[in-house]
Amino acid sequence: MKISRIVMAAALAGGLMGALAPAQAADEVNAVPGLSIAGAPLALHGYDPVAYFKAGKPTRGSDDFVHVHEGAAYRFSSEQNLAAFKADPAQYAPQYGGFCAYGVAVGKKFDGDPTFWKIEDGKLYLNLNQAIYDTFLEDVDGNIEKADGNWPEIEHVAAQEL
Repeated sequence: MKISRIVMAAALAGGLMGALAPAQAADEVNAVPGLSIAGAPLALHGYDPVAYFKAGKPTRGSDDFVHVHEGAAYRFSSEQNLAAFKADPAQYAPQYGGFCAYGVAVGKKFDGDPTFWKIEDGKLYLNLNQAIYDTFLEDVDGNIEKADGNWPEIEHVAAQEL
């Protein structure tokens, strides 16, 4: 009896918390489950999206420099990178919400690993792992064309439904 009350209380509290939580980036942005210090799910596994363009490498962001964009929290390694992102998020945010670019090319939403990345025509693309990244590189333009065609159809669909 006592356990069922605890379970019921936890379920009610969870439902209430869900009702009070801010709008989440559930399907459009690849974000870590749960909330970051900014009150939104963490995007890009905590890596700084601007650093790919400025430093030319994946760089961990800091909770000292956080900005919520499209329902997901992005971390930055510096105040300058935070300011650059705020000024033009479309320039720096990863394509396809940070999901794997090759996955989107085949109509799926796989996790985008920030360490398997490519900048092509001024846009940041992530991939799932080394093998998928190598496959993506075999036909970057063709894969991007397929992904660009698929994204409008799958953007608002949960990954597990694809």
